[in-house]
Order: sequence, then structure tokens, then C-alpha cells
Amino acid sequence: MSAKTLDSKVWFVTGASSGFGRALAEHALSRGDRVVATARSLAALSELAEHEPTRVALAELDVTQPAQVRRALSVAFERFGRIDVLVNNAGYGLVGAVEETSDDELRAAMDTMFFGAVSVTREALPALRRQKSGTIVQITSMGGLMSVPGFGAYCAAKHALEGLSEALAAELAPFGIRVLIVEPGAFRTRLFGAAFRRMRVIEDYAATVGPTRAYSDTAPGNEPGDPAKAARAIADAVDAGAPTLRLPLGADALGAMREKLARVLADFEQSEAVARATAFDAP
Repeated sequence: MSAKTLDSKVWFVTGASSGFGRALAEHALSRGDRVVATARSLAALSELAEHEPTRVALAELDVTQPAQVRRALSVAFERFGRIDVLVNNAGYGLVGAVEETSDDELRAAMDTMFFGAVSVTREALPALRRQKSGTIVQITSMGGLMSVPGFGAYCAAKHALEGLSEALAAELAPFGIRVLIVEPGAFRTRLFGAAFRRMRVIEDYAATVGPTRAYSDTAPGNEPGDPAKAARAIADAVDAGAPTLRLPLGADALGAMREKLARVLADFEQSEAVARATAFDAP
């Protein structure tokens, strides 16, 4: 291998067929890095391999299938010997009130966007600990910190991944492994594309969930965020050593999450006297 190849990073990207996963894979390759691109369909990844056959490895991966997780990671280590950046990006969108969302749909969302990401991470960790380096990039959403009517199931999965990732970051810091939680707003990915799931409609929720359904119908192609710019921002943060745990992306994400944090603080301040009054009385 050339010195340049030895110095390049190895990226393992789930959900690399489109959206942030594809943008990250393409950006990593453009800067000379190596990429293990994974998706449920290898056909969706063929262009990546055709353009950069020596620096791309492809692996079929449904993150809800443990055997496929193990095989895909083995491809990375067999082909490139290491993983420097693990990107948990696989996911999909869905809309529906909590009552409209079946147990099966809720579990499917959690399986892909929470348990799937955890499975990939946990399987990769022994190797990352041995090499005492690496960055785990968790693609969540501004919905990982807040929620709106109709996106409860999606946001629940993202909230769960963020909660686990906070603990993970502290657990892995002694080994030189960083965790970066990426919280994008609305970007022109395929979140609202063919894989987007719409739950059954209960008319009583028209006033609350209706606007969210309408947004999901009109958003595709009109989102303000550019996935290519997001990919560059994520790669820059990785290069800088992931100096912050969270990386919000997009002015819409910044605004919405600031409003959420302000509401949380307001609740705390309003409830402070009640909270303090729950202690045992001094003897």
C-alpha cells in the first residue's frame, strides 16, 4: 500500500444507498479515504464500487439481522484491516399519532434505528478497543432531542439512540474512541421517499397530526439542507476529534432545539420549589 493509503481513514457506513449515508461515502472517497458501504441491496451501491474499486468494499446489511452485521464487519476487517469511522445511518421515516401506530410498526422502527445501530456498534467495539482509536457517528435527528405530533415513533427511536450514546461516549473515552451524535434538520435526503411509512388515519387527530402528514407530503425536494455540505461538516468534526458530543446541522435544527431546551428550562424553573420540597425533613 502507498503511504497515502495507509494514512487514509476507513469508514464503515450503514444505509449508504442514499441520503446522508451516500453523501458521507462519496465525500470520504473524494478525499482519498476508504469506505465499506453497506445497504440492504448491493445493487443500490454498485456505482460507488465502479467509481473507486480499490477503495470501496460493499456489504449487504440489514442492521436488524445479527448474522449480516457480523458478516459486513468482517468484510471491513478482511479488506482494510481496521475501521476508523463507524457511521450508524440506516433508518427510515414514518408518520402517525401514537394511537395510530401499531406495536409492530413501533418495534420495527426501534429495531432499525435503535437496536440495529446498537448491534453494529457493539459488534465493532472489540476491534476499536484493541486499536485504541476510532469515531462512532450516530446519525440521529433534531428529533433526537425533541418531538412533534405524528413523529412520535421516529423520535422515540432517535431519543433512545441519543440516550445510549451519551453513556457510550463516557464508557469509550478511556480507550481513545469518540462518539459524535449528529442531529440534522430537514435535508434533501430520501427520508420521505419510497421507504416512508404512513400509519392508518384516525380523524380525531386531524388537527394535531394533520399538519405533520401534510408536511411529509410536501417536504421532498424542498428541504433547506444540502446533504453534501452535511457530509463535509461531519467529516470535519471527525477530523477535529469530535470536540463536541452533539453536532446539530441546519438552521431549522438549531432553532427548534433551542426552543425545546428553553421549554425544558422553563419547566425546571417553574417546578423548582416543588422538586426541592420532596426531600426528607431534617431531624
